[in-house]
Amino acid sequence: MKWLLKRLLAGVAAVLVVLVGAGALLSYQYSGTPEEWAASQGADAAWVGSWEDTEALEELLGTGAVSTLYVYAGEVDADGAVERVPETDALLSWLDANFPEVSALAWLRHVESGSSLIRDRFDAEARERLAPRAAEVAADGFAGVHLEIRPVTVNDPSLPALVELVREELGEDRVLSLRAQHVELMPGGRVPSFVAGGEEKYWSKGYLERVSEHADEIVLPGVGANMPTAGLYGGFMVRQVTESVTALRNHEDVTVRFGVPTYDSERWGPVADNETALTALAAVRLGLTQAEEVPETMTVGVSLYLVDEVGDGDLTAFRTAWLNPLEQSG
Repeated sequence: MKWLLKRLLAGVAAVLVVLVGAGALLSYQYSGTPEEWAASQGADAAWVGSWEDTEALEELLGTGAVSTLYVYAGEVDADGAVERVPETDALLSWLDANFPEVSALAWLRHVESGSSLIRDRFDAEARERLAPRAAEVAADGFAGVHLEIRPVTVNDPSLPALVELVREELGEDRVLSLRAQHVELMPGGRVPSFVAGGEEKYWSKGYLERVSEHADEIVLPGVGANMPTAGLYGGFMVRQVTESVTALRNHEDVTVRFGVPTYDSERWGPVADNETALTALAAVRLGLTQAEEVPETMTVGVSLYLVDEVGDGDLTAFRTAWLNPLEQSG
């Protein structure tokens, strides 16, 4: 009994060490002055969940910085079937008439709870069903597909296999985009979170690289960090930038974007008052500055999550903290 108690206490102590170390790291990283070049490259994006009112979307696209939209186009079942969202053609027609230079990707979403450690997120039959269906949806007026499948446990082979199948079905001319999971803050740091939460919140850099091998675009989420303060959330986002740039530096011609929280309903994810657009954007700039090197073949941007719930303050933050940060500082 004493032996078991000692082991438990040792495990708790190890978790505390990781948490304290991560907290100190994040507090330190969310500081300093970003470089002038660490700002919008005109390759930003936004998720679009509905299109009854396009006023905010029109204002965002009017900035000229957004090149891609992830348009909610379907829910993916556990067996790989896709339930299509109706009337996406109305938004696509509106885009073609008003912003023909903006690419629209079909956002296909599968979100559940629990781990895929024991059972792959999608078995072979489900993958064979989903891949051609994703290509069919993309052919319905879209420039490609944006996959959001979560949570997926590190080393689950089914997601890399699915991404490869979708790539084959899409061909090389259409865009394949993937919403990743958070990158662990330090090697092995995902384990305490997995034990506490029962599902994989973080990916290792190696798994991120593996999953992304056949994708053109990768989006790191800027929501659900579960940090207790705005400063720690900012440091968390800085770390997401530095770690993902490192993980994907050998990926040729890849676009990497970082999510910016602009929603306020729990339909799309957890709501946290300290996860703001302004903090996320400042952190992305700091992260790019602190990254060892951003390869010339890597395009970096941000993506608003999501534009149909974006507020005036979020749009102001996007303009002043990301599009024109030098004007703000001047």
